[in-house]
Amino acid sequence: MDKFIKEYPIYTEIQVAWGEMDALQHVNNVVYFRYFETARIDFFNQIKLLTDLQSDQVGPVISENRARYKRPVTFPDTLLVGVSISNIKKDRFMMHYSVYSKAQEAVTTLGSSQVVMFNFKTGRKAELTPELLDALKSHETTAA
Repeated sequence: MDKFIKEYPIYTEIQVAWGEMDALQHVNNVVYFRYFETARIDFFNQIKLLTDLQSDQVGPVISENRARYKRPVTFPDTLLVGVSISNIKKDRFMMHYSVYSKAQEAVTTLGSSQVVMFNFKTGRKAELTPELLDALKSHETTAA
């Protein structure tokens, strides 16, 4: 776990709920997208991406989500969802997720989301601000 935390200094801890398991006795595949969302919003709050959303009406939207399931997860368990950033462009970036199971002491799932900045007033894409660009670059990795 120490190696995981060193690799993903920004991570979110999530308790697996009994109701997230399906008939096959493991966490349902769609639940991982909720885990990714929780980690994504936690990351956005940490870098203050959502701070001006109400006033500026500019914020992130997801244009693509992916997941790769390596090992099944069951209740009870505690997961760490690590976040890293890559492919930063003028109006978008890629977020990568790595899900670590404390019970299994292993990475169980990998995922990614294409995040596009969007102006909700104009209905068009928006460019990353210099502050956001700096924050993203401080968490950028080429290994994701």
